Amino acid sequence: MKLDVNALRYLSKDDFRVLTAVEMGMRNHEIVPAELIGRIASLKHGGTYKVLKNLLKHKLVHHDSSKYDGFRLTYLGYDFLAIKTLVNRGVFASVGRQIGVGKESDIFEVATEDGTVLAMKLHRLGRVSFRAVKSKRDYLRHRRSFNWLYLSRLAALKEFAFMKALEEHGFPVPNAVDCNRHCVIMSLVQGYPLVQVKELPNPDTIFETIIGLVVRLAEHGLIHCDFNEFNIMIDDDEKVTMIDFPQMVSVSHRNAQMYFDRDVECIFKFFRKRFHLSFDEKEAECDDSDVELDGSCRPQFSDINKVSGVLDKELEASGFTRKDQEDMEKFVDGDVEEDLGSDSGEDEDEDEDDTAGQINDATLNGLESLSLTREEEGDSDNNQNNMHQHTCNEASQSEDRQVEHDDNSDDPELEKRLSKQRQRAIQAARGRRKAITSRNSYKDKGGRSSQNSKIQKQLGSW
Repeated sequence: MKLDVNALRYLSKDDFRVLTAVEMGMRNHEIVPAELIGRIASLKHGGTYKVLKNLLKHKLVHHDSSKYDGFRLTYLGYDFLAIKTLVNRGVFASVGRQIGVGKESDIFEVATEDGTVLAMKLHRLGRVSFRAVKSKRDYLRHRRSFNWLYLSRLAALKEFAFMKALEEHGFPVPNAVDCNRHCVIMSLVQGYPLVQVKELPNPDTIFETIIGLVVRLAEHGLIHCDFNEFNIMIDDDEKVTMIDFPQMVSVSHRNAQMYFDRDVECIFKFFRKRFHLSFDEKEAECDDSDVELDGSCRPQFSDINKVSGVLDKELEASGFTRKDQEDMEKFVDGDVEEDLGSDSGEDEDEDEDDTAGQINDATLNGLESLSLTREEEGDSDNNQNNMHQHTCNEASQSEDRQVEHDDNSDDPELEKRLSKQRQRAIQAARGRRKAITSRNSYKDKGGRSSQNSKIQKQLGSW
């Protein structure tokens, strides 16, 4: 849908109040009932329907009466809410022409009051060209139900967070200014997409710079996952700038190596085809020699030094979450304490270094298998813990009764009851306790006599 901001100046406070009410109602409703919109907006009697009619005329809401009478926000209405909020904040004062369009976003020029030109990116997930968002992105995580407006908001928040963090660490990215709903405001890059560049004075230098960015991202714990000629900007001074970050993942992702190799292959393929650079001879020389990799050779994911990989932890990138990291650290610390506690006091000083080395190697090599085993055996561990607790309770009761038995050893009836209780405790510990039958065991839920009860009646009559 084309963004026409001319209607924005004619909308009143009641119009934006009703738009906000529809947005709030869409948290729990796919189609918001008209009565609920009126209660949330709290306008005068009859005023809500008049405002909704005006919003329908400008295509800011959509009316749906297939199941019940209700309304939902359109992308244009969501755009107006975001733009109105950012204008009230003083981020920008005017909206200009459209400068870019992609499969999941539109980019416009905006200007501040002092004339500074910025870029406004509006995420528009759900287009026909890109609808496999649930399988291609992890915005939803554990959620099942979703709508496209909510997914666009998650994508904008994620991109703003990545852009802000990369800028703080010195990466060549646009300056992140502000974010609201599905709208991200950033500085305007004075350059051209690399896909539009036909000639370069120094293609080898640009190629090494771009490959160095891929490796540097991996060293900080992140993989771009869409690092190609469409998401690389270059200006007249051959300065390279990265854009488009919502799909970035952590180096701990299970498919991290595949994404890293794909980004590298995209750069190699583009420079080989567009600027006729040959890498086969250089890659062969690198394979034959034992020197470290430089910019002219194809970098390998296994050779990346991930010492400074902290951005994926800070931003909780896909494939890495704080909860998983905490569980993993607790699991490793527990194993280390058990292994250290099992050593004797005499050998502790002598074998301290060897034991620590064995523990670190064993834990690092078996983290994946241990975590899988822990998930699969979760149910069995719970059952064993319940049985162990029950056995301890029975054992403590039997010990108390044993003390009474020592005091009253001459009583045969008491001794007989104690022996029965011991047998019950043993059967409970072994899982052989008989089910207690009730007097209604032959009656089903409907109150009718079952087949067993009929047989019992026949036997009683005989």
